[in-house]
Amino acid sequence: MLQDSPPLDSWMQLAEKVLSGERINRQEALNMLQAPDEDVLGMLHASYRVRHRYFGNQVQLHFLMNAKSGLCPEDCSYCSQSKVSEAQIPKYNLLSREKVMQGAEAAAQLNAKTYCLVISARGPTDREMAAVASIVSEIKERYDLKVCACLGLLSTEQARQLKAAGVDRVNHNVNTSGSFYGKICTTHTYQDRIDTLRNVQAAGIELCSGGIVGMGESQQDVVQMAFELQELKVQSIPVNFLNPIEGTPLEEGIDLNPRYCLKVLAMFRLVNPAAEIRVAGGRELHLRSLQPLGLYAANSIFVGDYLTTEGQLPRADYQMIEDLGFEVTHHDELALHSAAPQATQEISRS
Repeated sequence: MLQDSPPLDSWMQLAEKVLSGERINRQEALNMLQAPDEDVLGMLHASYRVRHRYFGNQVQLHFLMNAKSGLCPEDCSYCSQSKVSEAQIPKYNLLSREKVMQGAEAAAQLNAKTYCLVISARGPTDREMAAVASIVSEIKERYDLKVCACLGLLSTEQARQLKAAGVDRVNHNVNTSGSFYGKICTTHTYQDRIDTLRNVQAAGIELCSGGIVGMGESQQDVVQMAFELQELKVQSIPVNFLNPIEGTPLEEGIDLNPRYCLKVLAMFRLVNPAAEIRVAGGRELHLRSLQPLGLYAANSIFVGDYLTTEGQLPRADYQMIEDLGFEVTHHDELALHSAAPQATQEISRS
């Protein structure tokens, strides 16, 4: 049953509650998603107060490298790389060291703070673990980048190996709530994902974990996911909005609109106030002309392309950030006129 929406000034009261060190509760978070559209600007103003406390007006850029594409034995219904997908995507085994280093160079030229190495797999083989471990230090030393590894399910020992190699962060998304997870994947469980996150945490590596909105879940599932990430103390949360890819079980898509997506981002900020929140996959498709407003709640984006789908040109991202009066973290100058946009097209769309 829909709850009565709080008056506009109560969004600021929620922000003040969070800034004073208290936590909002699940009903308050659900109220945010159920609020009328005319409350969106008030909600964003409140979430910006919290965002500004922890991140000022800075925007952190991440660059994705799909280091192994397709060929995955899992049946995740949203994914173009899964065994049940018929999507027409590139399929290749682990990229060469040269290609991975080219991606790192592009990330640095694009002023990314973090280079995200991703492989499609249930979990990494010994060869893949060794390849990732052997290149991390060179990436960090040559390009002054943080390295985030997304390698699938990880054992305690594998997490320790990544820590020893210098990996700063591991991404492993919970993707949705525990109660909804069985509707989108059957080849592994939600608990398998939680176990991986616990193994990474125990190894002393930062956690990157988020989810996908728009897979048929309820608003309660979205709230549950936000609180589960809070309980895990996740440092970086990518919030994706389903990009329905032809050939996947979810190719029909779910009706999302920009106002609801903004409510989701604002809710995630108030539930996880100090976390890096990234407007991730699907932002161009679902936020459309309202993309800039998302950065009043979130403080991070991917620059360049995603795993198997195209993002908007980096030049447009830089312009959006500049128009907001915000600034990119990590590198001193924006590469507005460099060859980096062409570089990322050649690497991530090969």
